[in-house]
Amino acid sequence: EKVFKDPVHHSVFVQDPTIWKLINTPEFQRLRRIRQLGTSYLTFHGAEHSRFSHSLGVYEITRKIISQFERNGYADWPQEERLVSLCAALLHDVGHGPFSHSLEQVFGTDHERWTCEIIRGDTGINRVLREADESLPERIASIICKTYEKPIVISLVSSQMDADRMDYLLRDSYFTGVHYGTFDLDRILRVLRPYRDSIVVKESGMHAVEAYLMSRYQMYWQVYFHPVTRSSEIVLRSIFRRARALHESGYRFGFLLPPLRSLFDETLSVSEYLELDEAMAQTAFSQW
Repeated sequence: EKVFKDPVHHSVFVQDPTIWKLINTPEFQRLRRIRQLGTSYLTFHGAEHSRFSHSLGVYEITRKIISQFERNGYADWPQEERLVSLCAALLHDVGHGPFSHSLEQVFGTDHERWTCEIIRGDTGINRVLREADESLPERIASIICKTYEKPIVISLVSSQMDADRMDYLLRDSYFTGVHYGTFDLDRILRVLRPYRDSIVVKESGMHAVEAYLMSRYQMYWQVYFHPVTRSSEIVLRSIFRRARALHESGYRFGFLLPPLRSLFDETLSVSEYLELDEAMAQTAFSQW
């Protein structure tokens, strides 16, 4: 067993060799160089946390949910789906690029599509998954694309109350220094139940769910939609649009690394996309 210390969950427990190998792939380690909240660090100076730490958190919440289902012997949870669910939780954000949502708006990219490309492509992640089970890459990609044959597995990773949302609310609240995103995670985990093809909540847990929904509402208005953050995103998109327009007009940049050139030309390969991170983007900004 490997243990990561974590400020939100205290400890993240890795008990499966496949999960440990995935964490050590270059593609997953790249997430250390992608901020979870993009330009929000310009508004909330503590918001420097990465998609790496968030992905570990989503994995840990998913592990806790599945462990609780297995411990209680719930018949509606398909136990053979444990590994694919944990891998999907860990890898759900591996396709994010630098300043992800701003980049997507300018260049029409999609992080979920890139996540599937990375999982299916010639990558360390793909090799680790195939080593465990030849079918794993395709199964995980279909969970990300929401086409997997078992909806209950998709809902663990992507639904109105999934492990992804629960982690980012708590983590973003912690690192921005606000309290709007806090809710009783332990209580919610205790009242979750697998039922047919869905994950439901016991009626006695509805107050905890209402507090969770209110924390989402408050975080969007107070943090994600903060006017300073929104304005910085507009500036960032303007930089990308201007740089692309100059490139298309034939302007010769003094500094333009190949992945950025391919981004402007919309010819990015998986290997070039994986070279893109926020360090590269910010170096380009400073040179321009």
